[in-house]
Amino acid sequence: MSNQPVTIRFNKLEELEQVSSELMQLGKDTPVWLFEGHMGAGKTTLIKAICKYLGVQSHVQSPTFSLVNEYAAGKGTVYHFDFYRIKDETEAMDMGIEEYFDSGSFCFVEWPGMIGSLWPEHYLLIDLRADESGTRILQVKRI
Repeated sequence: MSNQPVTIRFNKLEELEQVSSELMQLGKDTPVWLFEGHMGAGKTTLIKAICKYLGVQSHVQSPTFSLVNEYAAGKGTVYHFDFYRIKDETEAMDMGIEEYFDSGSFCFVEWPGMIGSLWPEHYLLIDLRADESGTRILQVKRI
C-alpha cells in the first residue's frame, strides 16, 4: 500500500467481514492502527469485526474505563485501546503504551488524538465517517 489514502465504503453490518479483510490486506504489516471518527461513528463495531477476522473468540468491547483490553487471537495477541477519557498523555505513558506499540502485536487505538505525541513512527490511520445517507466511509492511510 502506498501512502495515498484508500477509501472503503459500506452500508450494512453484514459487510464488515469483507471490510475487515480489505483492511487486513492494507495493514497486515503495520501493527498499530489508529481509529479516528466522531462519537458513534462505529469505531468499536469495526474493531469488533476486525478482531473476529483475526480469530478473537472472546467478547470484544470498548475499553473506555480500563483503557486497554487484551484479546487472544488466532496467531497472537490483540490490544484494544480507548483514550477518550484520559486527562493527558501521562496516563498512557504510565500504562506503558510504548511497550505495547513496540510489541509487534496488533494495537487498535480509539481516540488517538488524545495521545498525539506518542504515536509510533509507522501506523495505519483509519478515519471513519458517515455521510447523510448513513453510508460509512473509511479513509485509510499508512504512515
